[in-house]
Amino acid sequence: MSLFLPEGARARALLILSGLLLAVALVQIGRLSVFMLDASRTGFSLFPSSEWETHHSCVSAYYIAGRLAGEGRNVYDESLYSLPSAPNELRKPRMMGAFRIDVYEYPPPFLLLPRALRLLAPEFLAFRFVWFVLNALIVLVAVVVVGRSMGGPVGTRALLLAPLVWAAVPMLSALQKGNIQLVVVALSMLAMLLLDRRHYASGGLVLAFATASKLYPGLLIVYLLVRRQWRALAWTAGWGAVLTLATLADVGWLQIHAFFEHLPGLLSGQAFPAFRNPAAMAMNFSLPSIGFKLKVLGIGDLSFGTAKVLGWIYTIVAVWATVALARRAHGRSEAPLAWLAIIAIATLRSPFLPAAYAAFPFIWLLTLLAATYPPTPRALASTMLGWIAMNVYVPLDWMRPRPLAVVGLIPHAATIAVIVWAVRHVLASGREAERPAAAPPEAV
Repeated sequence: MSLFLPEGARARALLILSGLLLAVALVQIGRLSVFMLDASRTGFSLFPSSEWETHHSCVSAYYIAGRLAGEGRNVYDESLYSLPSAPNELRKPRMMGAFRIDVYEYPPPFLLLPRALRLLAPEFLAFRFVWFVLNALIVLVAVVVVGRSMGGPVGTRALLLAPLVWAAVPMLSALQKGNIQLVVVALSMLAMLLLDRRHYASGGLVLAFATASKLYPGLLIVYLLVRRQWRALAWTAGWGAVLTLATLADVGWLQIHAFFEHLPGLLSGQAFPAFRNPAAMAMNFSLPSIGFKLKVLGIGDLSFGTAKVLGWIYTIVAVWATVALARRAHGRSEAPLAWLAIIAIATLRSPFLPAAYAAFPFIWLLTLLAATYPPTPRALASTMLGWIAMNVYVPLDWMRPRPLAVVGLIPHAATIAVIVWAVRHVLASGREAERPAAAPPEAV
């Protein structure tokens, strides 16, 4: 694809904004890299004064579960990650050096990745750094490749707006914690792009792994089904079977059996120790669990049973939105918007979706949406306003739960607004594409 360099005052404003944000992103990634290389240098973490941010590590769960799965231990046993506590007491995490060990809450096939990386980096601190580099590279490739795929001026604007993703506080926080959410979203988009270009074997493998790792990318399979992309579905299903067999060969039937026993608690939220923490609920972006956030604000008293019902209602809404998006014709610049909108909608189905990594697909979606419009002052101002709103992020130990929940309503509302905007934009573009071309004027 040739790079369409914009011209004019409006385009210069976009170039200046892109350059400034790129500089901010590079500085932040550079600072963070120091902390990832040397965990003792907490002054280079994203929030050096936050004890929670400097000592919480999502990747610790992947490292520990990968090791214990090979020893025949049930990786869904919370006692492997937590010290004994009363039923409604805040979780007391076990420690691994300076880091709190997180709880493993993912399907067994995901373990194939951390177990493979443990061969390269058997010690946790080295594993943590390799994981950080891998996450950053996968997201970088996805953002660049997807942006370029939109073509023409839209693709150029998508690349110029990409620093908005990298300069975002939630993105940097998720990279520091090592949460797999970034990679799953990025891999899902790469998979859809590969399948769209008829690279069925590679695309099917990537989508199968993303779905087997986090479940919610399965909504993209509904998209493929509605669009009758049978070869893409066949390759994805085939690779899913291969990954399942590989998991059985690697860690045995125990983990798969334990996962299905654990699954009802995952769907309702009861399996997540974070539901015992009001601060975590204050920054939970999950729509089925919105009642728990309202409870922190002193409104209502939602139960897990009600949350489960809301979860299934939201699932119906998410499937309906996916079908509606799939039924529309997509131009080159609209297809990535449809895929990312579906992924973003799917993430909100999770009963527990912390702000630290919830905003990533929505911020990325915002940049792709903004790229479809000329860079007028109004368009750039609206984009920056949405980006700032989704960057409202406060570490859990900086505020009491109730004011934290009030602050969290700002980015939460912004993510919903972006989703509504994206769905309406794709549907409107699809209707325009489906209209018959106007007949040429008759010769006089």
